[in-house]
Amino acid sequence: MTLRGLRVVALIGVAAAAIAATDYRGYLSQTVDLTTILPPAPLKGEIRYEADRKIFKQTRAMLNTPRGQLATSDVPSSVIDVMKDFSCAAGVTLSPETAPATYRLLANANADTAHANNAAKDHWQRLRPFLIDKGPVCESKEELAKSYDYPSGHTTRGWTFGLVLTDAEPDRATPILTRARAYGESRIVCGAHNMSAVEAGRLGATVTMQTVRATVAYQTDLAAARQELAAARANPALAPAVAGCSTEAALTAKSILAGLK
Repeated sequence: MTLRGLRVVALIGVAAAAIAATDYRGYLSQTVDLTTILPPAPLKGEIRYEADRKIFKQTRAMLNTPRGQLATSDVPSSVIDVMKDFSCAAGVTLSPETAPATYRLLANANADTAHANNAAKDHWQRLRPFLIDKGPVCESKEELAKSYDYPSGHTTRGWTFGLVLTDAEPDRATPILTRARAYGESRIVCGAHNMSAVEAGRLGATVTMQTVRATVAYQTDLAAARQELAAARANPALAPAVAGCSTEAALTAKSILAGLK
């Protein structure tokens, strides 16, 4: 095959993957209205508003640390990217190739929690922290400013993954939910979101997942994912790198909020 032919095949493969990703539309027929459940976005003059500002300022120094490097590596947020981020916590290398049933489960649950989160974000339209106070962030300010702060979409996705993977691997609940907590906190380290937005992302994902879990389709896909992950964890070839996992565990064991005054 010619070089041009190889490029065409590669482009077709990328397009097919993109189309496949859009096939996952979620388990719910109706979006959960988080605007009636979550606390409203903090307003200027309120205690939560000032707490957000203080935490944003104090955590800017974390960017130039190993924790800041982890936060930056947590920025890519496709379902495939976040599966990779949770591999150490899950005890198995996660990808659409190694765990297709788990990918399907995560992608559908993510669609539901993302829909609910995005509607709430557009409702409150709260500015991101670097638009209120000056400070460095770990990604493009121009791109971040195109969407709002509250609730955090990254946190919603990370906490969704934590809940779903805990359903599938309850014996791994502690490392999985520790990673999910840290994934949300990476947005504070990055300066992309306020603390209140991270907290709201977790709560919003939890609320939506309560409804998702009640669907027959979710429970069916969950059963398939449980079997798949059990088999994958029994395969030494799919074990994540020990050194990388040890480093990640050390960075995420303690909340970034511990010790802030």
